[in-house]
Amino acid sequence: MSELLVVTTENIPGKKYEVIGEVFGLTTQSKNIFRNIGAGLKNIVGGEIRDYTQMLEESRQVAIQRLRENAAKMDADAVVMMRFDSGSIGNDMQSVAAYGTAVKFVS
Repeated sequence: MSELLVVTTENIPGKKYEVIGEVFGLTTQSKNIFRNIGAGLKNIVGGEIRDYTQMLEESRQVAIQRLRENAAKMDADAVVMMRFDSGSIGNDMQSVAAYGTAVKFVS
């Protein structure tokens, strides 16, 4: 089985489709004490906080995979107009949402 296509564009070249509906993939990750210590030190000297960057990258990958799984449950062939949204929950959690429009290809 091939992986469900996810694009950030409205159109897929050479494909016609009908809209099934909105689809989401969500994840919430917590920052651990070691990441917080490293972040605190970086606040003093400046620079990229690589552990947080890695956490957000992993969160995006999880959110996209969940988006694909949810679209497959809707019997979709693809997701168009995929976007990300993220935000903090309290002081130590980060939420990432991947969302878009599930579509079914037509001839």
